[in-house]
Amino acid sequence: MHHKYYSKSAKEQKRIQLKIGTAALTFNLIVLVLSILSGLYFFIILSITITLSIIAPFLDIPTLKKTGKLIYYSSLFIAEKEEKGIIIIHGGSLFDYVFAIDKRFSGKQRTNFILQQYLEGILNLMDTCDKNHNTSAKIRGTTYVLNDRTAEKIGLKVVQTDFIQKLILTYNYVNLLISNSIAKRKISFPKMSNIKTFESTIDELMKRRDFIGALNDKLKSTLAK
Repeated sequence: MHHKYYSKSAKEQKRIQLKIGTAALTFNLIVLVLSILSGLYFFIILSITITLSIIAPFLDIPTLKKTGKLIYYSSLFIAEKEEKGIIIIHGGSLFDYVFAIDKRFSGKQRTNFILQQYLEGILNLMDTCDKNHNTSAKIRGTTYVLNDRTAEKIGLKVVQTDFIQKLILTYNYVNLLISNSIAKRKISFPKMSNIKTFESTIDELMKRRDFIGALNDKLKSTLAK
């Protein structure tokens, strides 16, 4: 897995987190002063809400990975520890986009890379479950990267996104905006209607392993050019 953050020493990682936390605190202190001077306290509330949503993955994800609650199956495909036969999967966060996506990539290459890392993650997850004789496990995830057609081809089906998930995504809209803009290499507002929840079983995905592997290799070849 090529992820610049995890290739750094523990000391360097802590330094990065400290810089991010300090920058967020400084920004909010400035907004606080301006809010007090103007009497418009709404701005400090909005500022804290947005900055927390932006910096949270930079602080939470490394910690959850270290404790084993999150497992990376590729640089942009993460899974929670299985619970009651269900594995919750996640695409890369803003944190991962910053450290895993090559800044030299064009917008098209970045889109291909993100999808390729999803597919590589699914392949690695399948291999792990197969090795552990756990192919009956169900997987579920919410993303705006996969469209319905691609999802169906690799063995995923669309299910209703629950209210709590929609609420979380709405709260993190600015976070998604920055991530989507990094992915497209231009300002790009994510459409909430494109965000869907998919689910399947490892068994069902295994039936399409050859197709997933071939598509993964095809996308890899486009990135090597």
